[in-house]
Amino acid sequence: MIFHLIPIPNNQDGLISFVPLGLVSYFGLSFCPIINYWVFIKSPYRETQQLEIAPTFKGKNKKEKLSKSRQGRLRKEGKDMAHSYISIFIHYVFSTKNREKIISPGIQDRLWAYMGGIARENNMKVLAVGGIEEHVHVLLSLPGTISIAKGVQLIKGGSSKWIHVTFPALQNFAWQVGYGAFSVSISRVNETVSYIKNQKEHHRQKTFQEEYLAFLQRHGIEYYEKYIWE
Repeated sequence: MIFHLIPIPNNQDGLISFVPLGLVSYFGLSFCPIINYWVFIKSPYRETQQLEIAPTFKGKNKKEKLSKSRQGRLRKEGKDMAHSYISIFIHYVFSTKNREKIISPGIQDRLWAYMGGIARENNMKVLAVGGIEEHVHVLLSLPGTISIAKGVQLIKGGSSKWIHVTFPALQNFAWQVGYGAFSVSISRVNETVSYIKNQKEHHRQKTFQEEYLAFLQRHGIEYYEKYIWE
């Protein structure tokens, strides 16, 4: 048997006073029915506490009740984010198979434009496409739904198929299996666009192999050179 402490709200200073009003059993009920009625039904402290408790979700089981109740407490009307905002710029670099100089000047502009069209059809924003006879650079802004690997797969696969259909003499055309993908900060996007558009001038002084290795080194990527060109 223990004493029952009754919480009494203090309207003046907001504090709670506890007053022993009687003996209670181990089951929490007083032997005095009047005390039970006041504590569990008429207590003003009990009513105050009820206002502060979030409503309970009546789920099928205890686990469901807990998860749904938490969701209800965290959600605030008018505060939900309706959209996701993503800024990811990727500079792709890849060559033809065995670095064959097969992309002649006569088809370059058409190929670059077609690759840009593939990007747009798949909700990728193309900022620049350019290159020379044996390799290409593509600068894209990727949406959150497309991974880096998926983006380059769509462009390489679609452009390779287009070349086979459009130029029957290039049935053996293929891109290299691998690729380089380098992140670009927003402050360097314009610089990268200019770099891609001036590939012909750039490669008068540097080979594709030198350029590609320089990209890997600048971005701190470990590599074994004998495996890069396979």
